[in-house]
Amino acid sequence: MESTLNAVHAMISPNPSTVQVPQHTNNCPPASRIFLGRENILAKMQGYFAQDIDTQHIYVLHGLGGAGKTQIALKFIQQSSRFTNVFFVDASTVETIETGFKNIAKLQHVGDSSNDAVKWLVAQNEDWLVFFDNADDPKLDLHKFLPQCNHGNIIITSRNPELRVYGSDSPVSGMKEEDAIALLLKSGAVKQITSSDKKTAADIVEVLWYLPLAIVQAGAFIVKFGALSKYLDVYSKNHKRLLREKASQSHSDYEWTVYTTWQMSFEQLSPAAAMFLQLCSFLHREGISEDIFSRAADYDFPFHCPPKEELQQPLKFLSQFHGPDGKWDTLAFLELTTEITSYSLATFAPETSTFSIHPLVHQWSRDTLTDPESNYCIAYSIIGMSIQGIPNIHLQLESLKLLPHIDAIMQFKEFMAPDFSAAYGWLYFWSDRLQEAKALIISALERWRTLKGDDDLDTLYLMQSLGVTYSRLGQLKEAEELQVAVLDKRRAIVGEDHSDTLRAMHNLATTYSQLGQPQKAQELELVVVEKRNIILGEDHPETLNAMYSLAITCKELGQLHKAEELELLVAEKRRAILGADHPDTLMAMGNLAVTYVKLRQFEDAQRLQIEVTPKFRTILGGAHPETIRSIKNLALTYRAVGKVTEATDLEVLLPDDS
Repeated sequence: MESTLNAVHAMISPNPSTVQVPQHTNNCPPASRIFLGRENILAKMQGYFAQDIDTQHIYVLHGLGGAGKTQIALKFIQQSSRFTNVFFVDASTVETIETGFKNIAKLQHVGDSSNDAVKWLVAQNEDWLVFFDNADDPKLDLHKFLPQCNHGNIIITSRNPELRVYGSDSPVSGMKEEDAIALLLKSGAVKQITSSDKKTAADIVEVLWYLPLAIVQAGAFIVKFGALSKYLDVYSKNHKRLLREKASQSHSDYEWTVYTTWQMSFEQLSPAAAMFLQLCSFLHREGISEDIFSRAADYDFPFHCPPKEELQQPLKFLSQFHGPDGKWDTLAFLELTTEITSYSLATFAPETSTFSIHPLVHQWSRDTLTDPESNYCIAYSIIGMSIQGIPNIHLQLESLKLLPHIDAIMQFKEFMAPDFSAAYGWLYFWSDRLQEAKALIISALERWRTLKGDDDLDTLYLMQSLGVTYSRLGQLKEAEELQVAVLDKRRAIVGEDHSDTLRAMHNLATTYSQLGQPQKAQELELVVVEKRNIILGEDHPETLNAMYSLAITCKELGQLHKAEELELLVAEKRRAILGADHPDTLMAMGNLAVTYVKLRQFEDAQRLQIEVTPKFRTILGGAHPETIRSIKNLALTYRAVGKVTEATDLEVLLPDDS
């Protein structure tokens, strides 16, 4: 038997991605000469393998191709002296693993089969280490190759995060900024480093998202052309070429470039999974949820939106997620997305139930498109269809989730797509992006007026949406003019008691209130509350909305006890129906607190405001108008009771332009 101080390496497979380990060496090949950083992962590995436990040590390094998993493992092995034997196995396929184990058996003179090697490892009650490198194939059952014993050590590198089930693990992603800068300057052979060089390097690693392989490729460019200062300009115009081409000189045996290593994974995906990844390249890279697609799949072709014949491509894509009963099939969606996450081309966050895509993968997946316009149309339509599926009571919360995707997809408006202007505009409205909302709603209204005329119900809906937007923008005369016209037409076409007519009355009342005409507002609101109570019931969200508005008007008219009565009722019912953390509930509580202040019931006001203010910050964000309003109101209450320090401390949270 070889000396237990020797590290024996199984050489396998002509796969060009394999780190070739000559059989005569005493240990694994060293990590790259330019290896830097990763101290946290290395320290965690050292601590894990140093544990004196009666079970086999298994450690999994998982992450995106090009993140440096193999190099971390090699660096750890290079720094460790505890292992009696080290065996390197290319785990790309079953065949390469079997070849690797056969070589172990032959080198140890214990047979010539992979099973002989496994039996030998089980019998060797020592601190041997088997390093399974590149176990990326999600169909690979690695378990049958793991020696079934309580001794020994195993390191696995993989793109498949599911392998973390075998033991302790570390996800491997981007480097720390200072390490990334040092790696770029070292790989780029920059000798006399100036502060300007460091600043340029920082900018470069930032656009490369601190991915080691991309940084090393950038370093190769700098070596070849001696052009650290020119890299960013060249990258902005030629990023595909720079990330795809391999340098003639290299710091390791790794054969793949950033783009080619991902292309290998991409080619293993089913056509549906590949298309999903490409469609997501038009969305924001984070916050991609099943809800987006499930709502779109239930699209029921509402008014003022594109008809079925314009949506054949998105409908065809979404149809694969329908079960035999025609309803959304979550399992089908999870199976497809798991294909993608198993190669770390996307990651799933259980705490938010959303997917995210590495920024460079996000860019690369769009670069893979042969027909970007067609794919854009599908993605744009799916988002538009999804917006239409959001219940009104959830619009404010859901708009915050969808807004990054809307912003991302609107960058590509040079492509033609079905007209979802109204849906996109309405989402901007609920996100308090009112100028963008106005532009999109006007566009949809002009189109619909041309198609259907002023008396069409869809046209009236868009006029109403524009009127509400004008009102929120403070363009009150324009709002009043539109809303009066809509109300008159609604009354004439669908009648006084129709829900659309009552909604038009409600909106006009809000504008009257803003115009300083609370009496006219109250006259309309009393009618709306009475009719909605009868038609929809006291607990219906639209009835509660009407009562909420009436309470505000009562307050303006000095009817404070009536306002308090209404606001208490609305707050209690919204809490029961929508939950304590729903924005509508918080707004009702906030308005009730303002009424308490006017009634000089400061203790009651503070109690409510202290509850709702942090919730607004958490749920809507610090810059949202409702959050700002809540902070200001609580600060005013503090000042009213002499708590000047608390008020000042709170006002620090306000945005500069508020």
